[in-house]
Amino acid sequence: MKIVVAGGAGLVGTRLVTRLREGGHDVVAASRRTGVNVVTGEGLDAALKGASIVIDVTNAPSFDEPDVADFFRAATRNLLDAGERAGIAHHVALSVVGTSRLQGSAYFRAKQVQEDLVRASRVPHTLVQATQFFEFMASIIPRNDDRDPVHLSNGLVEPVAADDVAAQLVDIAVSPPSAATIEIAGPDTYRLSELVQWVMYSYQDDRPVIADPAASYYGGLLDDRTLTPGPGARIAPTHFRDWLSEVQASKIEIPHVHHPDPIARRR
Repeated sequence: MKIVVAGGAGLVGTRLVTRLREGGHDVVAASRRTGVNVVTGEGLDAALKGASIVIDVTNAPSFDEPDVADFFRAATRNLLDAGERAGIAHHVALSVVGTSRLQGSAYFRAKQVQEDLVRASRVPHTLVQATQFFEFMASIIPRNDDRDPVHLSNGLVEPVAADDVAAQLVDIAVSPPSAATIEIAGPDTYRLSELVQWVMYSYQDDRPVIADPAASYYGGLLDDRTLTPGPGARIAPTHFRDWLSEVQASKIEIPHVHHPDPIARRR
């Protein structure tokens, strides 16, 4: 079976491509590296020719307005339109748990655009929402050389390993399209401030951390429901403490991605 992974060079995409190929599928890792541009549509028709499934795990290069909304609007429309022309049997799109509850954030407003386009599409589809990846916890650490306390939201999160998300996406993609929204989360809940502090310590960053309900996350405020899944979520097996121990033991660099929209604030 031919499966196209849009965003196949990214954090989840690379893991997804590996798992699908190990499962014997003919996989196209569609990205600008392979001549496919989801924003302009360049190379999409050729990539989707003969494919049965498209899995969209793309992410915007900028989280600023209007760039982030423009990206998800164009990329999603192009993928869906090309999928309809190619007769795609199943379009799977990866989004974020809590998207509809964080509409004060430019990023989550843009993800809502993506979700709305997928739900309205005539292409058979399944929408998947995942909680925050373990690998992105480092991106929440404010960069500063002084010793001022770091203020972080104390909202609840239920993060998940990117590899577990890839495994779930494989299972969902090769199943019949449901036109439903499936949530994926990790096995444990944490206060965001506590979780990020663990990662800070792994960087030997011992700045004081203050759990602050007024600290923003991607421009929005969190409560204990904002980023946590509903009762029907698929629960992945990997615990954060085990993942972090493995990262520390193997000296793997945790991605420390800078986002222009501040997701934590300091006083």
